[in-house]
Amino acid sequence: MNKIMTINFDKIDYDLEKIGKEMHDLMTELFPICRSITGDGVRKTDDILSQHMPLEIHEVPTGTKVFDWIVPKEWNINDAYIIDPNGEKIIDFKKSNVHIMSYSVPINEKMTLKELTPHLYTIPDKPDVIPYRISYYKENWGFCLTHNQFLNLEEGEYQVVIDSSLKDGSLTYAECFLPGETDHEILVSCYTCHPSLCNDNLSGVVLSTLLAKEISKINSKKYSYRFLFVPETIGAITWLSLNESKLSNIKHGLVATCVGDAGNSTYKKTRNGNLYIDRVVTNVLKNSGDDYKIIDYFPPGSDERQYGSPGINLPVGSLMKTPYGDFPQYHTSADNLDFVKPVGLADSFSKYMNIFYIIENDKTFVNLQPKGEPNLGKRGLYRTVSGQQDGYESELATISVLNLSDGNHSLLEISERTNIDFNLIKQSADRLVESKLLEELNSK
Repeated sequence: MNKIMTINFDKIDYDLEKIGKEMHDLMTELFPICRSITGDGVRKTDDILSQHMPLEIHEVPTGTKVFDWIVPKEWNINDAYIIDPNGEKIIDFKKSNVHIMSYSVPINEKMTLKELTPHLYTIPDKPDVIPYRISYYKENWGFCLTHNQFLNLEEGEYQVVIDSSLKDGSLTYAECFLPGETDHEILVSCYTCHPSLCNDNLSGVVLSTLLAKEISKINSKKYSYRFLFVPETIGAITWLSLNESKLSNIKHGLVATCVGDAGNSTYKKTRNGNLYIDRVVTNVLKNSGDDYKIIDYFPPGSDERQYGSPGINLPVGSLMKTPYGDFPQYHTSADNLDFVKPVGLADSFSKYMNIFYIIENDKTFVNLQPKGEPNLGKRGLYRTVSGQQDGYESELATISVLNLSDGNHSLLEISERTNIDFNLIKQSADRLVESKLLEELNSK
């Protein structure tokens, strides 16, 4: 796992094992809650998250026009079950909230198996898991079950009960804004609309929460940080529609989803594909020591397509582990607390914090002794005995920073050009500034 460097906001070191456990514990607390794009499940989730960070919760009324969409009716559910002809409760929402198709309208009827079957959803080639299904914008009802359960259903009369409501209410979203020295913002967005699904949904929520919690403790930071907790698609669209005046402040952004499994990191580039955030994430992954994959932007996926829509076009990519749809547990009951491990969550935390570290510390310097190479030995910046490997990488970084600090190359550019880890480049720059060989451009 990529170890986190000392963050030069306030010189903080993190215990990644502890961070990973804290995220998994929070996920365990949130796991039983039935969430959808609206409703009390989202509110309960936000209330729990607000115990970990300063969180502002917004309610947007049903019927509010947001770009080309309308905020839908609010959905809530108390219970749902099916009783078979033998009087046995065979499908029970209270045992797994994935059993109910999200946004199912209320029903309390008796019906035959033939009448019931069109409302039952399974995955025949994954017969032991419950699928996750939704019907947000067309009134319908349904139950999800394992295919093996379905094959064992008998002919006869079934009692079908869904105790739910679909009526005017509001859409709930939350944001944590942490002001920095400038109004330039780093955006991290996750979604709070899935029920008991861990990697797809909750991993992004708990990662964003712990990132916000830790960054809120930092007194000195250049950038402001905005963490959004929104229902997918409609929530992002709602936030964008209501906050157009703030969008120019967002300079870099990431959508956090699928960040807790055991797979390698995958970065989905911004719509532009060659923006600063793309370069920073690439640099972090390249120097992490782990295998990784970088993929071009494509419209399907999560809320990066809302932030990257043509009329918005924010600099937002998505750093994941195994992408949505690429792991067999995706959108099934198998995406559970056993599938997501603390070590995977901690690794994502580390990489996100390293990204912030580069953005916060990337500066451009000028060499104050540009004619030839200054005598580093007399300043204690070079070995007295050459030919040894100890300290070689550090000296290579120091020489590179001196040579390329002509006012035209930032530290990130020097790291990219030399293939030397940004942290070493930054440490070398700090030593050279202390030795009065380097000065930050426009520092006076």
